[in-house]
Amino acid sequence: MPRKFEIAVLPGDGVGPEVIREALGALEASRELTDLKLETTTYSAGAKYWLGKGRRRHEWDEETFERCSKADAILLGPIGLPDVVREDGRPVGGDVVFGLRMGLDLYANVRPVKLMNGVKSPLSMKRSGDIDFAIIRENTEGLYSGIQGILSRGGEDEAGVDVRVVTRKGAERIISYAFRLSMRRKGAPIDRKRRVTCVDKSNVLAGCRLFRSIFNDLAERFPRIEKDYAFVDAICQWLVRRPEKYDVIVTTNLFGDILSEIGAALQGGLGLAPSANIGEKHGMFEPVHGSAPQYAGKNVANPTAAILSVKMMLEWLGEEWNDKQLDVAARLIEKAVVQSLEKGELLTHDLGGKASTRQAGQAVVRNMRLLAQKED
Repeated sequence: MPRKFEIAVLPGDGVGPEVIREALGALEASRELTDLKLETTTYSAGAKYWLGKGRRRHEWDEETFERCSKADAILLGPIGLPDVVREDGRPVGGDVVFGLRMGLDLYANVRPVKLMNGVKSPLSMKRSGDIDFAIIRENTEGLYSGIQGILSRGGEDEAGVDVRVVTRKGAERIISYAFRLSMRRKGAPIDRKRRVTCVDKSNVLAGCRLFRSIFNDLAERFPRIEKDYAFVDAICQWLVRRPEKYDVIVTTNLFGDILSEIGAALQGGLGLAPSANIGEKHGMFEPVHGSAPQYAGKNVANPTAAILSVKMMLEWLGEEWNDKQLDVAARLIEKAVVQSLEKGELLTHDLGGKASTRQAGQAVVRNMRLLAQKED
């Protein structure tokens, strides 16, 4: 009997509920069209929850983390609102985002960067097929490890300290993940060579020298994959000048966070950028973009990143459980997104079109059904 998969859904804030609604529409269509056994449960979390009845001053229910930890996968919307902050200035939402990342040890942040047909890249000379790489970012340490503080004297804040931590364990597992991912890919667009690029600042930072040393050691276990190097400042211009060289990029937390924004721009914008947060036992999937409260409730946000995050979730579940039906469902969503973009049905305002959030989501589901009919 097929296994039933439990999906925890946290729609989040701002445009989150709107884009996650369309992502769930694609997930429901995949369930119907491929006979998957899926069940979703939605939980409230984030700034809206914080501001809820009685001004709760909590970002989520005490039991939500436990329920997420027991789910087979988590679908997360953008968390937080710009004007909702704690008394110390920290944005509300961190307890949810970092609570899940750290609490579930989601060490690998995976951000695919792929230019699809029907989308114009800001690099006018690049076409679909020229840009197809993945940024693998360490997700649990670095400058985001939470080791920080403020020095106050005489009632005045005088200094802020953030400690950057690079550990052998953290480096080994993220670098190994990057090489394993490259083994499953088709190589860089320019030459179809499988290649992993280590991005660091090892000419200045001790943590980066450790990271590169571990990279060199682990590369010997993957002789069929070319090893490559770039300083973080240099790769910023190479991603713009020659993105087709790259297959898999592996780096530390802050550097990966910054490079991912460049990658999103290259593929057409944040509205097209999905992501995964992967651990040994858990997986969480989310669009890269923020909550964009100025567009909330206007039915204009691009749901593509959220829909493609569902595709990544199904792929991951398929790998974890060796379930080919999940792979079929993931491919169906991806093909429908590509077809919708080619027809211009997914061109929301950020892509120069007039499609609403709802219209874009419905277009993907409609094309999923058409594709499924052709394959029958």
